[in-house]
Amino acid sequence: MEEIYKRYSQIVFHFLYARCGDGELAEDLMQETFLKALEAIDTFDGSCKMSTWLCQIGKHLLYQHWEKSNRAKLEMLEEEMKASNDTEKEVMFKMELTDVWDILQTLPTDMRKVIELRALSDMSYKEIGGMLGKSENWARVTFYRGKMILIREAGYGKDEM
Repeated sequence: MEEIYKRYSQIVFHFLYARCGDGELAEDLMQETFLKALEAIDTFDGSCKMSTWLCQIGKHLLYQHWEKSNRAKLEMLEEEMKASNDTEKEVMFKMELTDVWDILQTLPTDMRKVIELRALSDMSYKEIGGMLGKSENWARVTFYRGKMILIREAGYGKDEM
């Protein structure tokens, strides 16, 4: 495994850094990638390059990190509402947030990721498209279509969103 680390660590680091733009996070995820690879090395069947396999592990760890981050942001929003003295607004906010979150979970995976990355991680369409292996325009259109679905399904008028 040491030889694999020496040979592929920079490839995995640069792959992750290109997607998240944070050197410290990329370094942490790269190390975690090799720990996961060590645990699962018996499952590597050679059907793809070792670097591809390692980058896939890293990509999944990055997605997990972002999902945890997004959940934390939603929890922070909830905490802000708890601090509010207006109970009626708090209840309405929670109900709407829950409804939108539930609808978001029903969207196709790529569409959901685009919305989460844009709305919760404040990433640009170019960054999102690059991360998902698509164009900036694809990310923009996918976000718009997903937003329209959320508006329609949540029962908002276009002027309310």
